[in-house]
Amino acid sequence: MTTPVPTSLTIAVGQLNPIVGDLEGNAEKARKAHAEAAAGGADLLILTELFISGYPPEDLVLKPAFQDACRQTAQELAAVTKDGPGIIVGCPWRDGEDVCNSVLLLDGGEIKAVRHKVELPNYGVFDERRVFKAGPLPGPVDFRGVRLGVPICEDVWADEVAECLMETGAELLIVPNGSPYWVGKADLRIQVAVARIVETGLPVIYANQTGGQDELVFDGGSFGLHGDRTLAFQMPQFQTGLAMTGWQNGDAGWRCTDGPKAGLPDPAAANWQACVLGLRDYVTKNGFPSVVLGLSGGIDSALCAAIAVDALGPGRVHCIMLPYRYTSNLSLSDAAECAETLGVRYDTLPIADAVEGFDTLLKPLFDDMPPGVAEENIQARVRGMTLMAVSNKFGAMVVTTGNKSEMSVGYATLYGDMNGGFNPIKDIYKSEVFRLARWRNANHLPGFLGPEGIVIPQSIIDKPPSAELREGQLDQDSLPPYDDLDAILEALVEDEKSVTEIAAAGFDIDIVRKVERLLYIAEYKRRQAAPGVKITRRNFGRDRRYPITNHYRDKV
Repeated sequence: MTTPVPTSLTIAVGQLNPIVGDLEGNAEKARKAHAEAAAGGADLLILTELFISGYPPEDLVLKPAFQDACRQTAQELAAVTKDGPGIIVGCPWRDGEDVCNSVLLLDGGEIKAVRHKVELPNYGVFDERRVFKAGPLPGPVDFRGVRLGVPICEDVWADEVAECLMETGAELLIVPNGSPYWVGKADLRIQVAVARIVETGLPVIYANQTGGQDELVFDGGSFGLHGDRTLAFQMPQFQTGLAMTGWQNGDAGWRCTDGPKAGLPDPAAANWQACVLGLRDYVTKNGFPSVVLGLSGGIDSALCAAIAVDALGPGRVHCIMLPYRYTSNLSLSDAAECAETLGVRYDTLPIADAVEGFDTLLKPLFDDMPPGVAEENIQARVRGMTLMAVSNKFGAMVVTTGNKSEMSVGYATLYGDMNGGFNPIKDIYKSEVFRLARWRNANHLPGFLGPEGIVIPQSIIDKPPSAELREGQLDQDSLPPYDDLDAILEALVEDEKSVTEIAAAGFDIDIVRKVERLLYIAEYKRRQAAPGVKITRRNFGRDRRYPITNHYRDKV
């Protein structure tokens, strides 16, 4: 007797938070999601790209023992599908001598089908051709009589895979993703899905993971589109969860009859949530009990403290003021007020004795020379060493607090204010730092562990930025105004524009030349910086990899 082909499906979409290398933990998350999907009457559970291994596994996936463990974990997970929903799940898969980025269809207690990723991204943060072999153009998989096309992430960013699946009989495209966040990414994903629908006429389910993995933050935001390009369902960004979606097959093909329609955050809210999620997962997944940071009375450290409290709660955040003779009374009072508002532990450790000890130590060499940057940097390095000592003693990870503008032009001290394990604002320009401070003072979203209301004193936002390493020092003494600096940096870093092109947009060419020079000569500092959340299209490290030794300058 032939089993009738279903005309309706209940599909559970899981945007969960796997951990790279935690095969047992990831499989347990899959089993719990499967049980929840079964309780909701689902026929199929969709999990994301390389869910079993965690994404991206990078060179870990080259280890044969790891490949074997992934396969065994997948086979064990298949057993839960003997009754109830099937599962589509991503897993590294060894095919002969090659390792592929693959997706498995688990159903009836076994692995029913395997499909390999075709389009291996090798740009920006992606380096998949280093570790994976591309698969052949795939055909659909048969799930209980329904032909499902399963292109994997990058496979839908080009037209060939989706067209092949359509031509070989796919009825619905299901796309498991490990798609990291950057500003504007949610809209770009929709545009890509629409392009594939225009070419194939097939509806799309786009499932994306959530969570932080080193510098990357995966923002979820899973969605579905009908064959007429209308929205089928939308899951929230930056939240784990399972969405139950109902699908019906009719004259217009498969259409969603029931599913969530979550709203998506504006850019400031999305950036803040990315920083919170990235810091929370880095600290938690790497086993740190808490964090410690220097709270200087400036906006960068205040912003990082607020992010840390939203991520971890005030009980896991320790702020320390490290004043010296150039620390203003306003900075002292601002830092104390910020710490009190956030509800964190706050200590003051004056650094005069340590700084003056170094002055004494170096006097035989420095005695006849006027004070300058070397003496200023001693202050920063004493602060960095103090924070690292606290970290070593109590196990708290040091949060470093330099923004992208400073990291771009080298306005930071190696082994000083650059000390730390992770930087939540490393990829945020200074002008965006101010915008985020104002946004957070006016907004509090579910999941934030910090207090509602103003968390960054207005005085910190209003006062001119200063490193306070010498009397009367202001950032603007040696840098252009931050709005101008950031516009020049975005043109140089994000858009790779020439000095001439930037000057033609209205900037003084000598200033542009100076910024370009500072950007190039600070590369050696950035190579030694702590990792931090990717927010922009091109972050330092994964996206932008310039040589340290570099004599090129734009000719004007």
